Amino acid sequence: MNDTQITPESDIVLRTVAMPKDTNTSGDIFGGWVLSQMDIAGGIIAGERAQGRVATVAVNAMKFIQPVKVGDVLCVYGRVGRVGTTSMAIELEAWVKRDRIGARHKVTEGVFVFVALDDDGKPVAVDRA
Repeated sequence: MNDTQITPESDIVLRTVAMPKDTNTSGDIFGGWVLSQMDIAGGIIAGERAQGRVATVAVNAMKFIQPVKVGDVLCVYGRVGRVGTTSMAIELEAWVKRDRIGARHKVTEGVFVFVALDDDGKPVAVDRA
């Protein structure tokens, strides 16, 4: 992932509007809110890949590039990176459209690791194909 690229290189997974209730003490959108939106998007991708239940086990290489402002449309893009025996690394980028219109700007990127689970919450193999 490269913060100098002009447009996202992966598929859009989630779009939402940053609201005033999600601000930090500086008036910007709280980083934890952005992280949670990325986690939701990553879970969607991982669940589709695993064809079942998944859980977040790690967040790696998280990078906050620019602040998110109230009224921005947060767009989370992602793709499956690495697939292990029971885990998947999901590469995610968060971009915004300032004030719901205009050009997109990358604001955050990270790699979220999910593990596939069976109905009892035990790790289960993921098809590597």
